[in-house]
Amino acid sequence: MENLIKLAREGRLEQGLGLTFGQTHRPNQAQRVSYDIEELTKNYRVGSKADGSPYRFQILTYGCQMNEHDTEVMAGLLTAMGYEAASSEADADFILFNTCAVRENAEDKVFGEIGRLRPLKNRNPELLFGLCGCMAQEAGVQKMVREKFPWVDLVFGTHNIHRLPALLHAAKASTETVMEVWDKAPETVEDWPKLRKDSIRAWVNIQYGCNKFCTYCIVPYTRGVERSRLPEDIVAEVEQLVAEGFREITLLGQNVNDYGVDLGTVNFAQLLRRVNEIPGIDRIRFTTSNPWNFTDELIEAIAESEHVAEHIHLPVQSGNNEILRRMNRSHTREYYLKLVDKIRAKIPNVSLTTDIIVGFPGETEAHFQDTLALVREVEFDNAFTFIYSPRENTPAANFPDSATEAEKKDRLRRLNEVQYEISLRHNQALQGKIVEVLVEGESRTNRDVLSGRTRGNRLVLFPGDLSLRGQHVQVEITEPQTFLLKGRLVQANEVVS
Repeated sequence: MENLIKLAREGRLEQGLGLTFGQTHRPNQAQRVSYDIEELTKNYRVGSKADGSPYRFQILTYGCQMNEHDTEVMAGLLTAMGYEAASSEADADFILFNTCAVRENAEDKVFGEIGRLRPLKNRNPELLFGLCGCMAQEAGVQKMVREKFPWVDLVFGTHNIHRLPALLHAAKASTETVMEVWDKAPETVEDWPKLRKDSIRAWVNIQYGCNKFCTYCIVPYTRGVERSRLPEDIVAEVEQLVAEGFREITLLGQNVNDYGVDLGTVNFAQLLRRVNEIPGIDRIRFTTSNPWNFTDELIEAIAESEHVAEHIHLPVQSGNNEILRRMNRSHTREYYLKLVDKIRAKIPNVSLTTDIIVGFPGETEAHFQDTLALVREVEFDNAFTFIYSPRENTPAANFPDSATEAEKKDRLRRLNEVQYEISLRHNQALQGKIVEVLVEGESRTNRDVLSGRTRGNRLVLFPGDLSLRGQHVQVEITEPQTFLLKGRLVQANEVVS
């Protein structure tokens, strides 16, 4: 594995694996283990503080849904230790930064927050700071903590989350930073405890890691190789969530449509059909997909599965083949456009979203124009767009780059202008239409307004009572905007079938 990583860093992964462009490494099936939570926490439980109050924690989460999932696991471990969730940073005795390393500005934000919250240690001498997640896997970040942020008490990575109780116990007794970061995950873990912050939607991890080694991406180094959970364990977890009243299940993985490749007995399309057949299941989502392994069988499964929502996030990253090759993406422009056509032919009302990077090393204006043309042709419902951010030890960090920062910012602006026009036009087409919305709760900015999403993952805001939370309601769209829809609740007798 170390040799593979070295080759990937040098941009020679395909040579080292004897692969042609678009193929990826397939590891052996990982060892599986189920941890006894009682055993993990029994020697590290905390009682009350001197004033009789409980110890409290707060986890600040950055990045993707995988990090959200990890936060739920760590919150479950801390709860089993006797900690309670804090209402704010000022009330916490342990603040844990669960971090993302995909872009440099995410790392800057984390270190900015660590600096901002440092004065809280003066008010609470027992307060501990922890840093975990993908940033912690980077040697440069570990060095920076040692040299510039010595008041961080604990650092651990993505592969040893189960060690949190023991590590936190050690940090409480240490005057120096306790740092334990594993290079790889020796096993696939089942039966994690989880403290879920949402009672309507739940994340269910089906796969860990990534084998794609895109030249700009640090995830294979921070999350390890692809490891799939067993289908029976996934189904059992979803069944339990359905029994607990959860209405929407999101199946998570760095590459969900690679699920089962390492198992050899089941694939993602088959898993999706099995989850769809669970009695009482409501909505099913999944993220994130890679175009390379988005098979015809998977398209059929989505189209034919009643409870699978018609939303597919399908990162394209660039519309130019030369840039895609330099990125080590496993698709071409032509392949991607053909895949979109196949998806829309089978799922006519599908909502398509994507990720796009501008300013990748070597990208010219002509390359960028190909991306703009692809966006206009596909007409995504939404796109998450970014300026390329070099990541430590990834091959692309060493690629020559001639574009200026001003040129990259201008390309991002022009790309967003095109996408925003498309998003607004798609939403305006829903003016006066009645859509089904799963109510998630109150709007973040107005307690008299409810928030929910359509099956196509469009955000809808409308006046209503919180008693509707968790229910499907009909909403007439009265004010479509670029990023959301506003509407009014439609009474049952107004709906014409």
